[in-house]
Amino acid sequence: MIYFTGKGDGGKTEIGGKKFLKDSLIFEVLGELDELNSLIGLAKNYLSKKFCGKLTEIQNNIFIIQANVAYYLYKKFKPPKLSQSSIDKLEKEIKEIEKKIKEQKSFVIYGSNRDSAWFDYLRAVVRRVERRIVKLNKKFKLDKEILNYINRLSSYFYALGRFVCYNKKIKEKSPWY
Repeated sequence: MIYFTGKGDGGKTEIGGKKFLKDSLIFEVLGELDELNSLIGLAKNYLSKKFCGKLTEIQNNIFIIQANVAYYLYKKFKPPKLSQSSIDKLEKEIKEIEKKIKEQKSFVIYGSNRDSAWFDYLRAVVRRVERRIVKLNKKFKLDKEILNYINRLSSYFYALGRFVCYNKKIKEKSPWY
């Protein structure tokens, strides 16, 4: 495998015989998704090992989303579909957390412990990715499951952040205003 060709030094890349600008919205979204997937991989090395299986499953779903975005560059192969069950699974886990902890009625100051801080950072990055995907969806129609999944994923990470504090009996502080 060649790790570089030098052909993209001018700000363009070639896929399937077509040239594309590297700063196009599709490449921005692909880059944001790649960053999110890399960040989840990093987080797995710092979070409690009990989260690794779930996070790996999320990484696989992000690859499915990337394949769907990349399809608009190279339509030779149909991308895999993101299943409704992947969204349902996130929703189920969020609801299970909601049953166990008291409803959060104010913002929290993030960083109460290492695990919650990682989940809050992941949530913030997912929100940025979601904004870019919403923008891309205006130009290229993506499956609704992709938009729904990304939206639920940020809620899931938020819920996990609150849940780890609850389990460790840490009272999160609210802003002073």
